[in-house]
Amino acid sequence: MARDLPPMPHLDDVDRSRDLRRAIDRTGYYPEVVADAVAGAVARESVVGFYVHHEPTFEHDEVRRHQSVVVLTPTRLILAHTDEHAGDDLLPEPYTSTSTEAVSLTAVKSVVVTRMTTNPTKGPAAPAEAVLTIGWGGASRVDLEPAGCADPECEADHGYTGVLASDDVSLRVSAAADGRESVEGLLAFAASLSARTQH
Repeated sequence: MARDLPPMPHLDDVDRSRDLRRAIDRTGYYPEVVADAVAGAVARESVVGFYVHHEPTFEHDEVRRHQSVVVLTPTRLILAHTDEHAGDDLLPEPYTSTSTEAVSLTAVKSVVVTRMTTNPTKGPAAPAEAVLTIGWGGASRVDLEPAGCADPECEADHGYTGVLASDDVSLRVSAAADGRESVEGLLAFAASLSARTQH
C-alpha cells in the first residue's frame, strides 16, 4: 500500500541565511557591521535568495569601498548599503554608515535585467556584464528635453517632453572586474526575484 509522502520543498523554500552570512564574511568588508544590519532588516524571516556586491570607488586620490546586499525573503526585498567614511566634525574617527530598506514584494513594479554579451554572432555565451534595476516607486528619475515639432522652421516654444522612470536600485557587475560567478549570481537573484513578483 502506497503511503502519502510530504510534498518536496521548493528550492526557494530553503532558508539560505547561513549562506548569506558566509558571503558577507567572504568580502572581508566590515562583516560584523554588515551582517548585523542585514539581520535586523530581515527580522528572522527566512532568506530565499541574496546577492552581495562589494565595490571600491575612487574619490580623488583615495579608495573608498561600498557594499550592497540585496536579500529576498518570502514577503520582502531587503536592501542594505554600507559605505566607509573618514572622520568628520561630528564623528572624528573613521566610520561606516549602513542604510537598510525593506520593500514588500507586492510593491515591486519592475525588475529590469540587461545582459551584455560579446561576440553574439558566435552563438550563445555567458554574459560579460549584467545590470539589475529594481523599481518600486520609492525614487523616480525624470529625463527632460526640449519638445519640438516636425516643422524645421518652427521657432515656437513647445515646452518640454520627458520620461518618468522608477529607478530605485541598480546593480552592475562584470566578469572582468567581479568574476563570472558574480555575473551568474546576479542573474540568478534577478530570476528568483522576477518569479516572486508576478502579480
